[in-house]
Amino acid sequence: MLIRVGSRGSRLALTQAELAATRLRASGVEIALVPITTAGDRDRTKPFGQIGARGVFVKELEEALLENRIDVAVHSAKDMTSSDPEGLAVGAYVERDDPRDALCGANEIRPGMRIGTASARRKAQLLALEPTLSIEPLRGNIDTRLRKRGERGLDAIVLAACGLDRLGLAHEIGLRLDPSVMLPEAAQGALAFQVRAGEEELVARADDAETRRRVEAERAVVAAVEGGCLAPVAAHHDGTTLTALIAAEDGSWIERRTGEDPAALGRELLDASRRHA
Repeated sequence: MLIRVGSRGSRLALTQAELAATRLRASGVEIALVPITTAGDRDRTKPFGQIGARGVFVKELEEALLENRIDVAVHSAKDMTSSDPEGLAVGAYVERDDPRDALCGANEIRPGMRIGTASARRKAQLLALEPTLSIEPLRGNIDTRLRKRGERGLDAIVLAACGLDRLGLAHEIGLRLDPSVMLPEAAQGALAFQVRAGEEELVARADDAETRRRVEAERAVVAAVEGGCLAPVAAHHDGTTLTALIAAEDGSWIERRTGEDPAALGRELLDASRRHA
């Protein structure tokens, strides 16, 4: 049996796709990798909010699934929208890697630093932590952002630790930021295998139940918030506690809550944000 696995074409995405292929080959199938370019890959200059925010790295892969050009799409789960499009489902979440954000170029956050990131979530939390920071927009794949840090003389940049680990670049990390300091993006560190609804069995053997439990709770919080607010949102389940936050992008306010019911937690965050309106 041949399974066509779709992936973005970046070095990290293809590394992740090969990880997916290894998991699937173990069940006795043949794999053909199909690189696909997404909107987020084509436009590497505009802030994410101007080209579609969540989903800019997955839409074309989802279209390929729906059009039967591929059988499985491999995503960084954090790039996905908070709910699956009609006709598609996540058939498996691979066991999660390090969900934390990583500071590259420095081993601590100091007043007045110039830090590069394109993430509104990271910007908000960094400025709430240290208002004197200068947060500068930075787009591109991991290699590009690491190079631009030196070219632009930035003191540090913030990247997902899991991506650096997967590419063998852990030596670039000066500090892994604890979730108590910077709450990660919902689903960060997890890979999702998306399939057409009803075809989950194609990838079911790769599913890690504990990763699914945590990631789906995080995605549900974001889904509960996104309908009523465009402010930066973060969510992380550590296995025991589900924590989420909402913040002003300039870091002027931040609301962090914990709870067991993702939908209720999302509503609580929305209510808290409206008090700052």
